[in-house]
Amino acid sequence: MTAEVESAVAPAAERGRGARRRRSPQAAAAARLAAALVSPTLLVLGLVVVYPIVAALRQSLFTEGQSVDADGFVVEGEQFAGLGNYADVVTGPNAARFWNALWNTTFFTTTTVVLEAVLGVVMALIMHRAFRGRGLVRASVLVPWAIPTAVSALLWRWIFASDGVVNAMLGTQVLWSADGAPAKLAVIVAEVWKTAPFVGLLVLAGLQVIPRDVFEAARVDGANAWQRFTRITLPLVRPALLVAVLFRILDALRMFDLPFVLIGQQKESVETLSMLAWQEATNVQYGPAAAYATIMFCYVAVVAFAFVKLLGADLLGEARSQVRTARKSGKAVA
Repeated sequence: MTAEVESAVAPAAERGRGARRRRSPQAAAAARLAAALVSPTLLVLGLVVVYPIVAALRQSLFTEGQSVDADGFVVEGEQFAGLGNYADVVTGPNAARFWNALWNTTFFTTTTVVLEAVLGVVMALIMHRAFRGRGLVRASVLVPWAIPTAVSALLWRWIFASDGVVNAMLGTQVLWSADGAPAKLAVIVAEVWKTAPFVGLLVLAGLQVIPRDVFEAARVDGANAWQRFTRITLPLVRPALLVAVLFRILDALRMFDLPFVLIGQQKESVETLSMLAWQEATNVQYGPAAAYATIMFCYVAVVAFAFVKLLGADLLGEARSQVRTARKSGKAVA
């Protein structure tokens, strides 16, 4: 009986191995084609992303200029410093400037992103409603986001001038472009005005995929406007809102051009990590500048990783599942 089973199974196994042998050249050809199609993208990413990161990390371990070696001789050129640049950044003579820039970066990111999320949701709700001239409103809302940041900063610099529009409206003579709390407020206002429409655009895209049957069913069940917003709109639009907030966090942590053009450089109240790295680079201090840039890169990476892990790793999958659930609920109610 065992011999009969083995004789029946052996041809089937041989056929399976033959089928795998016949499929293997096709699979190998498909793999080679996929590698050939992906390789240009990987090459570009390596040149514009991986190489600069590695070069900056390597540069942060060296110093340039004149120094004195252990024997008392003057040495010029590039010298290996190890973690000396990072130690100088954190605990050196300019440590207070670094911690101030880190605080400003965190403060601007937190404040602007929160305000942009709130205003973005409000703008998305307004643009989502059906009314005459909705297309014109949508186009006009996106104008601030389409303006280049440097141009927007110049515009707000004129508005916040000592004889500008803001002081004329308030009837005061506040020096908004000077160092201090007014400068912080000017940067926050200009940043929120420019980038809140971006959040509103992504939230609007999330609103448009929510079935109307869900809102009709909730309205029939007696839910008021606030209950529909907190229990239907906000949970279903959450994936799109999280994506928008993540993009804005990554962008705000690298803030440079807006405070640089609007307020100016070497202003303690608005100096960010990007501005500090740029200042060191213009002073031909490439080692400390690379150290600042590397610290900023690690900071952005840690914040992005924590945001994704804590608030939702699979945003797109969550969005699809919520839309499917909403559609099933609408059909059930109907």
